[in-house]
Amino acid sequence: MCGIAGFWDDRQRGEAAATVVRRMTDAIAHRGPDDSGCDCEDGSPALGHRRLSILDISAAGHQPMSSSSRRFVISFNGEIYNFGELRTALEGKGHRWRGHSDTEVLLAGVETWGLAGALERAVGMFALALWDREARVLQLARDRFGEKPLYYGWAGEALVFGSELKALRAHPDWRAEVDRDALALFMRYGYIPAPHSIYRGVRKVPPGTILAFRGAGRDREPEATTYWSAHAMIEEGMRNPLRLDDAELVEACDARLTATVGDEMVSDVPLGAFLSGGIDSSLIVALMKAANRGPVRTFTIGFDVAGYDEATHAKAVAAHLGTEHTELYVTPQDTLDVIPRLPSLYDEPFADPSQIPTFLVAQLARRHVTVALSGDGGDELFCGYNRYFWGSRLWGKLRHMPPSFRRGIAGGLRAVPPARWDAVFDLLGRAAPSRRVDRAGDKLHKLADAIGVDSSHDMYRMLTSHWRNAGAITRHSSEPATVLERPAEWPKVTDFVEQMMYLDLVSYLPDDILVKVDRASMGVSLETRAPFLDHRVAEFAWRVPLHQKMRGGKGKWLLRQVLHKHVPQALVDRPKTGFAIPIDHWLRGELKEWAGDLLSADTLGAQGYFDPGAIARKWQEHQSGSRNWQHPLWNALMFQAWLAASGA
Repeated sequence: MCGIAGFWDDRQRGEAAATVVRRMTDAIAHRGPDDSGCDCEDGSPALGHRRLSILDISAAGHQPMSSSSRRFVISFNGEIYNFGELRTALEGKGHRWRGHSDTEVLLAGVETWGLAGALERAVGMFALALWDREARVLQLARDRFGEKPLYYGWAGEALVFGSELKALRAHPDWRAEVDRDALALFMRYGYIPAPHSIYRGVRKVPPGTILAFRGAGRDREPEATTYWSAHAMIEEGMRNPLRLDDAELVEACDARLTATVGDEMVSDVPLGAFLSGGIDSSLIVALMKAANRGPVRTFTIGFDVAGYDEATHAKAVAAHLGTEHTELYVTPQDTLDVIPRLPSLYDEPFADPSQIPTFLVAQLARRHVTVALSGDGGDELFCGYNRYFWGSRLWGKLRHMPPSFRRGIAGGLRAVPPARWDAVFDLLGRAAPSRRVDRAGDKLHKLADAIGVDSSHDMYRMLTSHWRNAGAITRHSSEPATVLERPAEWPKVTDFVEQMMYLDLVSYLPDDILVKVDRASMGVSLETRAPFLDHRVAEFAWRVPLHQKMRGGKGKWLLRQVLHKHVPQALVDRPKTGFAIPIDHWLRGELKEWAGDLLSADTLGAQGYFDPGAIARKWQEHQSGSRNWQHPLWNALMFQAWLAASGA
């Protein structure tokens, strides 16, 4: 795994260009501590690279790398898992090799098939910058699901690009302002959906896309080519479903995943896996163990907090599989100590609280290995999130009610303040303690939000929104429409569960889950690989009928059956809990002073980004215990912390 950065400015040449691009790559040295390089020919884009050596750790893997004809030069971040297969095919066409890296194979593929053709044949995760010396075209490209990040924008007259925003900020002409419209999106979702970024005029390359620049000027908009899309994959899967009985399907899924995990275990450096004890990570580790390539190292962290510790489950799975297991129990202080690092680590506002334990387990793994496999993608592809069930059930009941009737029920629930609902349920709880409901008022008001929606896509948006009135709380902003608000662009699926799975796949997965894992792991120079995100696995998953993904009120039915071939059902069959930390309690305790300072009315008023009154109301309700506003407050806090650290 690596980091890439560069710029295109015809006015800057020679050593001056090299100095700038080195400054940009030095800003992301954590992504590649083993080697660095730059290519700065006069009149061409300056390409920079930082290397974390994984495959062909010799000097033959140095980048930027030129093709054998010298027509193309590339700065590449990622892994091509089927590079051996491509290498053999290209040898048949006369290619000869200098080394053994996947980057060299990809370059040969570009010379033979063009960039789009090479990426269509490639299995992997990547972000790259490719300069065509002959055609004088710079191409930026990103993998199918967005596992690897790539930003671009302009600094003065220079086109700048890089794996992280800090690389762009290192350019001497960098000037940027906060994009208030993107901030509104962040406040709603806790992440900034692509192609937006926190800076006005800076964009993310969309997954599955190649952007071609034929000049560096601001007036030269890139030409976009989509070489793969989730939309097309899903529609093809719906047209051509698998018609296998349960036993046949389990065997087919096992074979597909076994082959993929084997491909992703190729490495010239130590390799292991994250293990939470849940379905996805346990299955990946079980298939690694079945590959019989030597001992498998697994890593987990635990918390001495009731309801938040999964380490005991992970330990039981590891013991059954016989892995070399490492666990670390972290204290609340260990966790809190990560918070000051978050603005620099994530580089733009990011508010998924599981960012903290993700960083801690990556830090633990990096002490022992350089590559770790993860179970990311299993929920989105095989129907694992709890919202798929209760959201679908709720909408199934609501859709038959007249809208005016639903709005009336919602209004009635909201008319009673949460504290009064709490008092009512407290009395009921005294009579029947086993049926006591904590924070009943908070839950009933959230139920009112769900009841009041007008459509299934409004239901999904409500389920994924932290601030429903994000545009109102963010001053001088207009919340942009994303794919979540454009149902006409969605694949032709009729089941609400499949709609939610698609939307998670193209928004929540790339812009939250994969951002979280990439920044946390690369922040400690650890490469992560996600076998579920092999596009062949995804294409298989979308051919599986829904009734073979969810059954008996549980998700991931198919994955469970494959896992039960390797791990006893009793070790893994439990409710999904997620990778959570007690942010709600900490905001009333250990984090109260820090958060109160960042969210003070004077601070917010002086900065002018938020409505101080709206934030204050949620802060006061959270402190009183009447409402649990941890997610909207964490959004505001992560922006405030980022703003203070970035000096924006």
